[in-house]
Amino acid sequence: MMRRAALLILFTATLANAQVSYERIVKASSEPSNWLTYSGSYNGNRYSTLTQITPDNVKNLDLQWVLQVQQRGNSDKWEASPLVVDGVLYTVRPPNEVVAVDAVTCLIFWIYNHNPAQTARVCCGRVNRGLAILGNTLFMGTIDGRLLAINAKTGALLWNVPVGSPEAGYSVTVAPLVVKDKVIVGPAGGEYGIRGFLAAYSPTDGQELWRFNTVPAPGETGSETWKGDAWKTGGGSIWTTGAYDPDLNLVYWGIGNPGPDWNGDGRPGDNLYTDSVVALDPDTGKLKWHYQFTPHDEFDFDSTQTPVLADISWRGATRKVMMWANRNGMWYVLDRMNGEFLSGKPFTKVNWLDGFEANGRPKRVLQPTAEGTLIYPNNQGATNWYPPSYSPKTGLFYIPSWTDTSSLYRKNPGNPPNYQEGAQFTGIFPTVTFGSDSVSALAAGATNNRFSPGSAGAVQAFDPKTGERKWTFPMIDVTDAGILTTSTNVLFSGGREGYFYALDARDGKLLWKTQLGGQIANGPATYMVNGRQYVTVAGGNAMFVFALKQ
Repeated sequence: MMRRAALLILFTATLANAQVSYERIVKASSEPSNWLTYSGSYNGNRYSTLTQITPDNVKNLDLQWVLQVQQRGNSDKWEASPLVVDGVLYTVRPPNEVVAVDAVTCLIFWIYNHNPAQTARVCCGRVNRGLAILGNTLFMGTIDGRLLAINAKTGALLWNVPVGSPEAGYSVTVAPLVVKDKVIVGPAGGEYGIRGFLAAYSPTDGQELWRFNTVPAPGETGSETWKGDAWKTGGGSIWTTGAYDPDLNLVYWGIGNPGPDWNGDGRPGDNLYTDSVVALDPDTGKLKWHYQFTPHDEFDFDSTQTPVLADISWRGATRKVMMWANRNGMWYVLDRMNGEFLSGKPFTKVNWLDGFEANGRPKRVLQPTAEGTLIYPNNQGATNWYPPSYSPKTGLFYIPSWTDTSSLYRKNPGNPPNYQEGAQFTGIFPTVTFGSDSVSALAAGATNNRFSPGSAGAVQAFDPKTGERKWTFPMIDVTDAGILTTSTNVLFSGGREGYFYALDARDGKLLWKTQLGGQIANGPATYMVNGRQYVTVAGGNAMFVFALKQ
């Protein structure tokens, strides 16, 4: 009893010291023993300078502990990336249960469970992608459209504010991003006809400080790209965490699909700022620039991917760029100072566009039809929300991808869906083609499977300076796993097969793998405690932590 009391005192002292200032997050790369924000640092690289695990010894990784989902009947994917602060790991078990554990032993310090309202509506799973921290306060969005602040020391709820109405389809699945004295989030719900936005909240009381509407109303910049009242149900959801450049004082965020999905006849125009990246002033929420990847989207090509920021050599000079692997099958290099289009290249089979105009606007050549139009990539996209990685050591950009997928897109021309609050606002669900290259597959009995037989997952490595593909690591099944790279040239990822892989980041060679018994659907992270490096990833309904054998 006395030993347990002493341990509790020690753990309380550890938690009390878990103060994370904005300045610490800005300099996160200088303390790689911690993982202080969703991507590990503001730049979205998901790259660590820890050096203990190398290509030579990674085969000696050994399972240290497992944290399981404990809610009965919960079969939702574990998509959250953890935070690690001074030996304490914070994560979210789906859908909204926050857990603080000892990062070495998995001893649970506390649990806070938010019970979502029964009116919560989500299109694609009761999931959560993680937390943010500032000072001694954790922040979590909930699937019933709320933002919570939780004491990181005790697990006590500090405040709970609404972000959007769950009855209308607003939910929050994104990991918040703390910038200075603001907590930034936005709502998911693009399949329910929401009107999306990004908003900043006060970390002390949850007061909304600014809001940027991702679908502009009449009179707002970009409203000319909508007609009539279509903007009111225009989508533009948020469900992947953005990136931030402290030097430029710009926050970058990807925006989801327009509503209704798969039939744009009722919303003629480009439909800004859906399927775009927006660069905002984090102090005011004012738009500085945008780039739209898929104007007037009818393919569900949400641009809710992680912006990856780096300074690279571009045509003989150092340039501040943003790399972006998009659901539409193209990967991009943009100037992150002003949004200038620098490069756009396919990383899988793509047929919906035929190159770009000089200003970077895609030359779209296909659209859904009544008979059915075969589109590459398919409705799930060539990649999705799962995070890529950039290694300044190799200079390569790593994309978790689906290869050679396609769908048949159909619509009733001139007859767009009718909006009804709380109901899905989409259109005709795209039909998988089973690898056929003609719309005759529809008559042959194609079904609504999620991906085409013969398609597979892969990790692909590209040189952003040249656009050249350097290597590909293929998988048997498709992947929903993110990527982590390290300064020792080890790359970690996984897939739906349940394997957790370590690859050589230089050439894609398989160094080690282990079977976790469930699909991997989050981004791996790494940290160090007491001189020992750990790697963590979730698979199925559990989170696994590895370290080198001692």
